Amino acid sequence: MTRDELRQALSFYKDLGITDLYQVEARAQAVAGPAQAPEREIEAAAPPAAAPGIAPEMLIPLAAPGDTLEKIQQDIGPDCRRCRLCEQRSKIVFGVGNPQARLVFVGEGPGADEDAQGIPFVGRAGQLLTQMIDNTAAKEGIPIRRADVYICNVVKCRPPENRTPLPDEMEICGEYLFRQLMAIQPKAICALGSTAAKALLATKDGVTRLRGRWHKWRDIPMIVTYHPSYLLRPYNQNAKREAWEDLKKVLHFVYD
Repeated sequence: MTRDELRQALSFYKDLGITDLYQVEARAQAVAGPAQAPEREIEAAAPPAAAPGIAPEMLIPLAAPGDTLEKIQQDIGPDCRRCRLCEQRSKIVFGVGNPQARLVFVGEGPGADEDAQGIPFVGRAGQLLTQMIDNTAAKEGIPIRRADVYICNVVKCRPPENRTPLPDEMEICGEYLFRQLMAIQPKAICALGSTAAKALLATKDGVTRLRGRWHKWRDIPMIVTYHPSYLLRPYNQNAKREAWEDLKKVLHFVYD
């Protein structure tokens, strides 16, 4: 493994929120990585220096060359039991859309309708997202519809009572989300809601502080906007207008 490959691997682990790596030996040596600061500009952060004490051959590649959505779904398996979310879920909700999509939407996690059908964003919030994509594209003269993008979530199983996913649940599922994004290699990402934004940017900031400007996830430009479920609330009229502006911005960036 070259120095650049080692830096990329360490950066990938850091993006997952993993701060300790262990050598595969009887006496494991923990190596703490630096904390990641929020990205506030579209410029990519410099890759971290190689951590001392980690042999390159000890690192397990999380996104191998030639990775595909089919391979990732096979690795998850038909009955994933890696975290507590498996206990009450009905179906694993992997993702849907064009595997060569130029734009990927990332939400928080499945709801009741998604859990029943195994498809992300099919409930009320999903219907609103479909309208937002189709109608905004049509009004802006951009010839795409929902089927032309890819849609997935931070976690693939429904959290009980639609609660926010816990950090360890997001960390476990984060491997598969990041592999999805690396396999698709979209021109841009749109994070729907604060949970998706925090998972991808490793920040504590919410949507109101993050939206309206570009960020980057591993060299891929990223926009943050409100989750459609938030927009369904009748008192969020200003948020609807802002979400429309965010969507226009990302659609023109990707498809113009």
